[in-house]
Amino acid sequence: MDFEEAPKVLFPQKYLDSALANLISNSLKYKSPTRKPVIRIQSTTKSGKFLLSVADNGLGIDTKLHRKNLFKIRKTFHPHKDAKGFGLFMTKTQIEAMGGSIWVESAPDRGSTFFIEITP
Repeated sequence: MDFEEAPKVLFPQKYLDSALANLISNSLKYKSPTRKPVIRIQSTTKSGKFLLSVADNGLGIDTKLHRKNLFKIRKTFHPHKDAKGFGLFMTKTQIEAMGGSIWVESAPDRGSTFFIEITP
């Protein structure tokens, strides 16, 4: 974890806790069966905005194939007994309700990096 550049953000703690819990649990749930899981969490500021990233080296998502469904309700991208398709939907809803945005950069078998941008 690296919060040195942006150690504080004005945002409802419950929403931020929920987003982090979902992204971290997804990183563990969809870890690669061939690699030890690595999760990196970092906060920075860019153009006066707070940017939080959660990166992993897991299964990744084919963002070209799933582009339209990434944050939709009941959409899953890997078979897993606990996958329901609500976590990313709820995270996006909470972040956007407070004026923020969320997106992902990912590739199959390379991992994913989710970004949350918040305007103070």
